[in-house]
Amino acid sequence: MIRLSNVTKTVRSGDEDLTILDDVSIDIPDGQFVAITGASGSGKSTLLGLVAGLDAPSSGSIMIDEDEITALGEDALAAIRSRKIGFIFQSFHLIPSLTAFENILIPMEILGLSDVVTRANALLDNVDLTNRGHHYPAELSGGEQQRVAIARAFSNSPKILLADEPTGNLDTKNGHHIFNLMKDLHNRHNVTLVLVTHDADLAGQAQRRIVLADGRVVSDEVNAN
Repeated sequence: MIRLSNVTKTVRSGDEDLTILDDVSIDIPDGQFVAITGASGSGKSTLLGLVAGLDAPSSGSIMIDEDEITALGEDALAAIRSRKIGFIFQSFHLIPSLTAFENILIPMEILGLSDVVTRANALLDNVDLTNRGHHYPAELSGGEQQRVAIARAFSNSPKILLADEPTGNLDTKNGHHIFNLMKDLHNRHNVTLVLVTHDADLAGQAQRRIVLADGRVVSDEVNAN
C-alpha cells in the first residue's frame, strides 16, 4: 500500500518559493497498476521520487505499508528501497563498466540474496536477453538497455515498481515492447506498478489514471479496460 497524505513539495527558485506538489493525497492499494500523467512540470517525476524516498516532502506524510517513510533516516529508507521498491529510469542508469548480467547480479549480491547467479540468469530470460548477458551497456541497443534496467529493478523481488517515463527514449516499437514487458511482470508477480508517462495510449491501459496539473491532482479515474 502507498499512501500520500497532504503532500506538498516546495523548492527555492531565486528569491521565490516554487511549489512543485501542492497538497496531494493519493491511496494506491497493493497490486494496482496506476499511470500518472500530466504536462511537463506538473510534478509527476517529483511525486515518484518522493514515493521512492529519494527526496522528502516539505510537508505531509508518505506511507509504504506500515512505514511512514517521511519520518525515517537515510539508512532506514535505503533498507525499505532494497526490500520493497524497484525503480526504472528513463535514461537506464546502468553501470557502463559492468555487463548486462553483472548489472543485474550486483544488487542481489549486495542484498546478500541466495543463488544469485541462477536468479540473474532467470531475470535475463524473463526480458528476452538470455544471449546478451555478457555484453556491456554500450554494446546494447536502447531497448535492450531498458530491458536490463527492468530486470535489475526486479532483482530484489520488489512489491512496488516505480517507472519514470521508461519508454521516453525509445522508438515506438521498442517502447511498446518495454511497456508490455512491465505489464507482464506486474501481472505475474502481483507487483504494484506506478508508471509516469506522457503517452495517453499507455496510460489508458493502466487500471487507474491520475492526472496532475500545476502540482495538484485534477483527475483520478479507474480505466474501463
